[in-house]
Amino acid sequence: MKRLILAAGLLAGAALAAPAGAATLDTVKQRGQLACGVSTGFAGFSTPDSQGAYKGLDVDYCRAIAAAVLGDATKVRFVPLTAQNRFTALQSGEIDVLLRNSTQTFLRDASIGLNQGPVNFYDGQGFAVKREAGVAKVADLNGATICVAQGTTHEVTLGDMTRARKMQIQPVVFERPDTMYQAFFAGRCDAMTQDASALAGAISVAPKPADYMVLAETISKEPLGPFTRNGDEQWSNIVAWVHYGLVEAEEAGITAANAEEQAKGANPVAQRLLGSSGEFGSRLGLDNRWMLTAIKAVGNYGEIFERNVGKDSPLKLPRGLNGLWTGGGLMYAIPFR
Repeated sequence: MKRLILAAGLLAGAALAAPAGAATLDTVKQRGQLACGVSTGFAGFSTPDSQGAYKGLDVDYCRAIAAAVLGDATKVRFVPLTAQNRFTALQSGEIDVLLRNSTQTFLRDASIGLNQGPVNFYDGQGFAVKREAGVAKVADLNGATICVAQGTTHEVTLGDMTRARKMQIQPVVFERPDTMYQAFFAGRCDAMTQDASALAGAISVAPKPADYMVLAETISKEPLGPFTRNGDEQWSNIVAWVHYGLVEAEEAGITAANAEEQAKGANPVAQRLLGSSGEFGSRLGLDNRWMLTAIKAVGNYGEIFERNVGKDSPLKLPRGLNGLWTGGGLMYAIPFR
Protein backbone atom coordinates (compact mmCIF):
# COMPACT_ATOMS: atom_id res chain seq x y z
CA MET A 1 0.00 0.00 0.00
CA LYS A 2 2.85 2.41 0.88
CA ARG A 3 4.38 1.83 -2.56
CA LEU A 4 1.04 2.60 -4.23
CA ILE A 5 0.69 5.82 -2.24
CA LEU A 6 4.25 6.84 -3.07
CA ALA A 7 3.75 6.08 -6.75
CA ALA A 8 0.54 8.09 -6.82
CA GLY A 9 2.33 11.02 -5.20
CA LEU A 10 5.11 10.89 -7.76
CA LEU A 11 2.65 10.78 -10.64
CA ALA A 12 0.80 13.75 -9.23
CA GLY A 13 4.07 15.60 -8.87
CA ALA A 14 4.98 14.91 -12.48
CA ALA A 15 2.27 17.32 -13.58
CA LEU A 16 4.17 20.09 -11.80
CA ALA A 17 7.59 19.08 -13.15
CA ALA A 18 9.92 21.61 -14.67
CA PRO A 19 10.03 21.32 -18.49
CA ALA A 20 13.33 20.02 -19.84
CA GLY A 21 15.68 22.90 -20.53
CA ALA A 22 13.57 25.45 -18.67
CA ALA A 23 15.21 27.94 -16.30
CA THR A 24 14.46 26.46 -12.89
CA LEU A 25 14.09 29.82 -11.15
CA ASP A 26 11.42 30.92 -13.64
CA THR A 27 9.63 27.59 -13.29
CA VAL A 28 9.61 27.76 -9.49
CA LYS A 29 8.35 31.34 -9.48
CA GLN A 30 5.59 30.58 -12.00
CA ARG A 31 4.56 27.52 -10.04
CA GLY A 32 4.72 29.38 -6.75
CA GLN A 33 6.21 26.36 -5.03
CA LEU A 34 9.56 24.61 -4.70
CA ALA A 35 9.63 20.88 -5.46
CA CYS A 36 12.28 19.50 -3.12
CA GLY A 37 13.43 15.88 -3.21
CA VAL A 38 13.97 14.40 0.25
CA SER A 39 14.34 10.98 1.79
CA THR A 40 11.41 8.75 2.67
CA GLY A 41 12.43 8.96 6.30
CA PHE A 42 15.80 9.70 7.97
CA ALA A 43 15.55 10.90 11.55
CA GLY A 44 17.27 14.24 11.89
CA PHE A 45 17.40 14.90 8.16
CA SER A 46 13.98 14.30 6.66
CA THR A 47 11.06 12.57 8.27
CA PRO A 48 7.32 13.29 8.40
CA ASP A 49 5.62 13.55 11.79
CA SER A 50 2.23 12.09 12.66
CA GLN A 51 0.55 14.98 10.83
CA GLY A 52 2.67 14.48 7.70
CA ALA A 53 4.77 17.61 8.30
CA TYR A 54 8.41 17.09 7.35
CA LYS A 55 11.24 17.96 9.73
CA GLY A 56 15.02 17.68 9.58
CA LEU A 57 18.24 19.31 8.41
CA ASP A 58 17.56 18.64 4.73
CA VAL A 59 13.99 19.85 5.16
CA ASP A 60 15.18 23.13 6.66
CA TYR A 61 17.45 23.62 3.64
CA CYS A 62 14.43 23.14 1.37
CA ARG A 63 12.55 25.74 3.38
CA ALA A 64 15.49 28.14 3.31
CA ILE A 65 15.62 27.94 -0.50
CA ALA A 66 11.86 28.48 -0.74
CA ALA A 67 12.11 31.49 1.55
CA ALA A 68 14.98 32.96 -0.48
CA VAL A 69 13.29 32.41 -3.84
CA LEU A 70 9.59 32.82 -3.08
CA GLY A 71 9.68 34.84 0.13
CA ASP A 72 7.82 32.10 2.01
CA ALA A 73 9.43 29.06 3.64
CA THR A 74 6.14 27.14 3.58
CA LYS A 75 5.92 27.11 -0.22
CA VAL A 76 7.60 23.71 -0.57
CA ARG A 77 6.30 20.41 -1.88
CA PHE A 78 8.37 17.64 -0.35
CA VAL A 79 8.86 14.69 -2.71
CA PRO A 80 9.96 11.52 -0.85
CA LEU A 81 12.48 9.60 -2.94
CA THR A 82 14.33 6.31 -2.65
CA ALA A 83 18.04 5.84 -3.35
CA GLN A 84 17.11 4.26 -6.68
CA ASN A 85 14.90 7.05 -8.05
CA ARG A 86 16.36 10.21 -6.48
CA PHE A 87 18.69 11.20 -9.32
CA THR A 88 16.19 10.27 -12.04
CA ALA A 89 13.61 12.53 -10.40
CA LEU A 90 16.03 15.45 -10.62
CA GLN A 91 17.20 14.66 -14.15
CA SER A 92 13.60 14.50 -15.40
CA GLY A 93 12.61 17.81 -13.83
CA GLU A 94 10.19 16.22 -11.37
CA ILE A 95 12.00 18.06 -8.58
CA ASP A 96 13.92 21.35 -8.59
CA VAL A 97 16.62 20.38 -6.10
CA LEU A 98 17.66 17.16 -4.38
CA LEU A 99 18.35 17.36 -0.65
CA ARG A 100 18.31 13.73 0.32
CA ASN A 101 21.49 13.10 2.38
CA SER A 102 23.22 12.15 -0.88
CA THR A 103 26.98 11.57 -0.98
CA GLN A 104 29.00 13.62 -3.45
CA THR A 105 31.43 11.55 -5.53
CA PHE A 106 33.51 11.85 -8.69
CA LEU A 107 31.21 9.66 -10.80
CA ARG A 108 28.07 11.44 -9.65
CA ASP A 109 29.65 14.74 -10.59
CA ALA A 110 31.05 13.62 -13.93
CA SER A 111 28.58 11.14 -15.38
CA ILE A 112 24.92 11.71 -14.45
CA GLY A 113 24.33 15.24 -15.71
CA LEU A 114 23.94 16.77 -12.27
CA ASN A 115 25.72 19.49 -10.35
CA GLN A 116 26.95 18.93 -6.80
CA GLY A 117 26.45 21.88 -4.49
CA PRO A 118 28.52 22.72 -1.41
CA VAL A 119 28.74 20.13 1.36
CA ASN A 120 26.19 20.81 4.09
CA PHE A 121 27.06 17.79 6.26
CA TYR A 122 30.33 15.89 6.60
CA ASP A 123 29.69 12.26 7.46
CA GLY A 124 31.27 8.80 7.25
CA GLN A 125 29.95 5.28 6.70
CA GLY A 126 29.55 3.44 9.97
CA PHE A 127 28.03 0.31 11.48
CA ALA A 128 25.24 -0.21 14.00
CA VAL A 129 25.31 -3.32 16.20
CA LYS A 130 23.58 -4.72 19.27
CA ARG A 131 25.50 -3.82 22.44
CA GLU A 132 25.29 -7.36 23.71
CA ALA A 133 27.10 -8.65 20.61
CA GLY A 134 30.43 -7.47 22.02
CA VAL A 135 31.53 -5.84 18.76
CA ALA A 136 34.04 -3.06 19.43
CA LYS A 137 35.55 -2.45 15.99
CA VAL A 138 34.86 -3.17 12.33
CA ALA A 139 37.30 -6.10 12.26
CA ASP A 140 35.02 -7.88 14.77
CA LEU A 141 32.36 -8.10 12.03
CA ASN A 142 34.28 -10.74 10.08
CA GLY A 143 31.79 -13.48 9.24
CA ALA A 144 28.77 -11.28 10.00
CA THR A 145 25.62 -10.63 7.99
CA ILE A 146 25.23 -6.91 7.32
CA CYS A 147 22.09 -5.04 6.25
CA VAL A 148 22.73 -2.45 3.53
CA ALA A 149 20.50 -0.32 1.28
CA GLN A 150 20.53 -0.95 -2.46
CA GLY A 151 21.75 1.69 -4.89
CA THR A 152 23.82 3.58 -2.33
CA THR A 153 27.50 4.36 -1.95
CA HIS A 154 27.33 2.26 1.21
CA GLU A 155 26.76 -0.89 -0.81
CA VAL A 156 29.84 -0.15 -2.94
CA THR A 157 32.03 0.85 -0.01
CA LEU A 158 31.06 -2.25 1.95
CA GLY A 159 32.24 -4.40 -0.96
CA ASP A 160 35.47 -2.41 -1.25
CA MET A 161 36.14 -2.84 2.46
CA THR A 162 35.57 -6.59 2.54
CA ARG A 163 37.95 -7.10 -0.39
CA ALA A 164 40.63 -4.77 0.96
CA ARG A 165 40.53 -6.29 4.44
CA LYS A 166 39.94 -9.84 3.21
CA MET A 167 36.88 -10.15 5.43
CA GLN A 168 34.06 -12.64 5.00
CA ILE A 169 30.83 -10.66 5.13
CA GLN A 170 27.38 -11.58 3.86
CA PRO A 171 25.48 -8.46 2.72
CA VAL A 172 21.70 -8.50 3.01
CA VAL A 173 20.45 -5.90 0.53
CA PHE A 174 17.22 -3.92 0.90
CA GLU A 175 15.53 -1.64 -1.59
CA ARG A 176 14.53 0.90 1.05
CA PRO A 177 16.24 2.11 4.24
CA ASP A 178 13.06 1.80 6.30
CA THR A 179 12.73 -1.91 5.51
CA MET A 180 16.45 -2.29 6.26
CA TYR A 181 15.91 -0.75 9.69
CA GLN A 182 12.98 -3.05 10.40
CA ALA A 183 15.02 -6.08 9.42
CA PHE A 184 18.00 -5.10 11.56
CA PHE A 185 15.95 -4.33 14.65
CA ALA A 186 14.09 -7.64 14.12
CA GLY A 187 17.42 -9.46 14.27
CA ARG A 188 17.81 -10.48 10.63
CA CYS A 189 21.34 -9.05 10.42
CA ASP A 190 24.28 -8.88 12.81
CA ALA A 191 24.90 -5.26 11.83
CA MET A 192 23.71 -2.59 9.43
CA THR A 193 25.75 0.00 7.59
CA GLN A 194 24.92 3.52 6.45
CA ASP A 195 26.06 7.06 7.17
CA ALA A 196 26.88 7.22 10.87
CA SER A 197 24.43 10.09 11.38
CA ALA A 198 21.60 8.13 9.76
CA LEU A 199 22.38 5.12 11.95
CA ALA A 200 22.23 7.32 15.05
CA GLY A 201 18.87 8.63 13.87
CA ALA A 202 17.51 5.13 13.26
CA ILE A 203 18.59 3.98 16.71
CA SER A 204 17.02 7.05 18.33
CA VAL A 205 13.56 5.89 17.19
CA ALA A 206 14.16 2.13 17.59
CA PRO A 207 11.92 0.09 19.91
CA LYS A 208 14.78 -0.18 22.47
CA PRO A 209 17.44 2.44 21.62
CA ALA A 210 19.63 1.53 24.59
CA ASP A 211 20.16 -1.96 23.13
CA TYR A 212 22.11 -0.63 20.13
CA MET A 213 25.20 1.42 19.38
CA VAL A 214 27.07 2.92 16.43
CA LEU A 215 30.72 1.89 16.24
CA ALA A 216 33.15 4.79 16.56
CA GLU A 217 35.09 3.61 13.51
CA THR A 218 34.00 4.76 10.04
CA ILE A 219 35.19 3.32 6.72
CA SER A 220 34.64 6.18 4.27
CA LYS A 221 34.19 9.88 3.66
CA GLU A 222 30.55 10.77 3.02
CA PRO A 223 30.25 14.46 2.09
CA LEU A 224 26.53 15.21 1.80
CA GLY A 225 24.97 18.12 -0.02
CA PRO A 226 22.40 19.34 -2.54
CA PHE A 227 22.24 18.34 -6.21
CA THR A 228 20.88 20.44 -9.07
CA ARG A 229 20.74 19.91 -12.84
CA ASN A 230 23.68 20.78 -15.04
CA GLY A 231 23.13 23.61 -17.51
CA ASP A 232 21.28 25.95 -15.14
CA GLU A 233 24.07 27.95 -13.52
CA GLN A 234 21.75 30.57 -12.06
CA TRP A 235 19.73 28.00 -10.11
CA SER A 236 22.81 26.07 -8.98
CA ASN A 237 24.30 29.34 -7.74
CA ILE A 238 21.16 30.14 -5.76
CA VAL A 239 21.21 26.76 -4.03
CA ALA A 240 24.94 27.10 -3.28
CA TRP A 241 24.73 30.63 -1.96
CA VAL A 242 21.81 29.85 0.32
CA HIS A 243 24.13 27.37 2.03
CA TYR A 244 27.00 29.85 2.20
CA GLY A 245 24.59 32.45 3.55
CA LEU A 246 23.47 30.17 6.38
CA VAL A 247 27.09 29.49 7.33
CA GLU A 248 28.06 33.17 6.98
CA ALA A 249 25.17 34.04 9.28
CA GLU A 250 26.50 31.74 12.00
CA GLU A 251 30.01 33.17 11.57
CA ALA A 252 28.60 36.68 12.01
CA GLY A 253 26.34 35.82 14.95
CA ILE A 254 23.16 36.39 12.96
CA THR A 255 20.23 34.25 14.15
CA ALA A 256 16.56 33.83 13.34
CA ALA A 257 15.75 35.98 16.36
CA ASN A 258 18.11 38.89 15.68
CA ALA A 259 18.34 38.95 11.88
CA GLU A 260 15.96 41.88 11.45
CA GLU A 261 17.86 43.92 14.02
CA GLN A 262 21.22 42.96 12.51
CA ALA A 263 20.01 44.14 9.10
CA LYS A 264 19.69 47.64 10.57
CA GLY A 265 23.09 47.57 12.26
CA ALA A 266 26.49 48.85 11.20
CA ASN A 267 28.22 45.52 10.54
CA PRO A 268 29.10 45.58 6.80
CA VAL A 269 29.05 41.76 6.57
CA ALA A 270 25.54 41.67 7.98
CA GLN A 271 24.45 44.56 5.77
CA ARG A 272 25.54 42.75 2.61
CA LEU A 273 24.19 39.36 3.68
CA LEU A 274 20.82 40.72 4.80
CA GLY A 275 20.25 43.10 1.90
CA SER A 276 20.80 46.45 3.61
CA SER A 277 23.64 47.32 1.23
CA GLY A 278 24.78 46.13 -2.16
CA GLU A 279 22.65 44.31 -4.71
CA PHE A 280 23.54 40.69 -3.98
CA GLY A 281 20.05 39.24 -4.32
CA SER A 282 19.35 40.93 -7.65
CA ARG A 283 22.51 39.39 -9.13
CA LEU A 284 20.84 36.01 -8.65
CA GLY A 285 17.41 37.15 -9.82
CA LEU A 286 16.10 37.39 -6.27
CA ASP A 287 14.79 40.01 -3.89
CA ASN A 288 17.63 41.75 -2.07
CA ARG A 289 16.28 40.51 1.29
CA TRP A 290 16.51 36.87 0.17
CA MET A 291 18.90 35.73 2.90
CA LEU A 292 17.18 37.79 5.58
CA THR A 293 13.94 35.97 4.76
CA ALA A 294 15.68 32.58 4.76
CA ILE A 295 17.50 33.14 8.06
CA LYS A 296 14.37 34.45 9.79
CA ALA A 297 12.58 31.28 8.67
CA VAL A 298 15.10 28.58 9.64
CA GLY A 299 17.98 30.24 11.48
CA ASN A 300 21.68 30.03 10.68
CA TYR A 301 23.58 26.81 9.97
CA GLY A 302 24.36 26.21 13.63
CA GLU A 303 20.71 26.62 14.62
CA ILE A 304 19.66 24.18 11.90
CA PHE A 305 22.29 21.65 12.99
CA GLU A 306 21.61 21.76 16.72
CA ARG A 307 17.84 21.67 16.31
CA ASN A 308 17.78 18.65 14.02
CA VAL A 309 20.82 16.50 14.75
CA GLY A 310 22.81 18.25 17.49
CA LYS A 311 22.48 18.95 21.20
CA ASP A 312 18.83 20.04 20.98
CA SER A 313 17.78 16.87 19.11
CA PRO A 314 17.39 13.21 20.12
CA LEU A 315 20.52 12.37 18.07
CA LYS A 316 22.86 14.58 20.15
CA LEU A 317 25.56 14.52 17.46
CA PRO A 318 28.64 16.66 18.15
CA ARG A 319 29.47 19.39 15.65
CA GLY A 320 32.87 17.80 14.86
CA LEU A 321 33.76 18.38 11.21
CA ASN A 322 30.47 20.24 10.81
CA GLY A 323 31.63 22.97 13.15
CA LEU A 324 32.74 26.35 11.88
CA TRP A 325 36.32 26.65 10.63
CA THR A 326 36.98 29.06 13.48
CA GLY A 327 36.35 26.20 15.91
CA GLY A 328 38.28 23.48 14.09
CA GLY A 329 35.48 22.32 11.79
CA LEU A 330 35.17 22.38 8.00
CA MET A 331 32.22 24.76 7.60
CA TYR A 332 33.56 27.84 5.83
CA ALA A 333 31.49 30.36 3.91
CA ILE A 334 32.75 31.98 0.74
CA PRO A 335 32.68 35.71 1.60
CA PHE A 336 29.73 37.89 0.63
CA ARG A 337 31.67 40.68 -1.00
